[in-house]
Amino acid sequence: MKRKQLIGANFSFQHHPFRWTVERLRAMGFDRMELWGIAPHLDLFHDNRARLAEVKAVLDDNGLSVRCFTPEQVLYPINIASGDPAYREASVERFMQAAEICAELGAKYLFLTPGRGFECESRETAWRHSVDSINRIAAHARTLGVSCLLEPLQRLESNIVTNADELHTFWRAIDGDDTDIVLDLVAMATAGDSVGGYFERFGKRVAHVHVVDGTPAGHLALGDGTLPLDGYLADLRAQGFAGTLTFEPFGNGSYALDPVSAWRRCLDAAAPHFTQADEE
Repeated sequence: MKRKQLIGANFSFQHHPFRWTVERLRAMGFDRMELWGIAPHLDLFHDNRARLAEVKAVLDDNGLSVRCFTPEQVLYPINIASGDPAYREASVERFMQAAEICAELGAKYLFLTPGRGFECESRETAWRHSVDSINRIAAHARTLGVSCLLEPLQRLESNIVTNADELHTFWRAIDGDDTDIVLDLVAMATAGDSVGGYFERFGKRVAHVHVVDGTPAGHLALGDGTLPLDGYLADLRAQGFAGTLTFEPFGNGSYALDPVSAWRRCLDAAAPHFTQADEE
């Protein structure tokens, strides 16, 4: 895999200004990023034209582009599969707004997860709500020239799509042919799935990877967990993976105290798997 496939992100930088964050990503050699839609950077509850213009100016000043926009959607009061129709509808409207932000930023992808239904209702009901919501969001994004990414969640985060088999069934149930797949190594490990299994199901539609360590859960910086990350990265290389990868170190919140150190440790650990040359 090539070093240019590895892109930056603002994960763990939520307690620092956006300009400070982007300057550090640039200093680490990144020219693309996954933009996590978190306050105070660019969230879906405080978006306005002035803030969006500021974000674009910061990116332009530092020579960074946005590969995908990832609105916070696990902890927020946003849930596209909510059993409460008012919350569900408001969440879909926010994501349609997010698609417009993607278009404004020139991002290729809007990042989606399946949401979560009420635990006391049937999974089939939540599944239906999620498929309907994603179809609406993706259709709006399509009119703007934006495609979607879809990532499964862990069982503590969702009761809809939590492993590769469920993701494949869900993916085949949604409309259109422009939604690609995210492989999160921690979600993969906790579900008992494998890199090879993802590529058997989705092939080149695996477009983005979150490279994280865990025990197996935890979303840790590389080296802080017990996952066989060297093996996972070797498997990605063997599959001829040509998409993008980034780190997602959340942990227990301590990485946010010194995000640059956490990211540099990830970079150092992953470096042997990437070539700097354009041609291998």
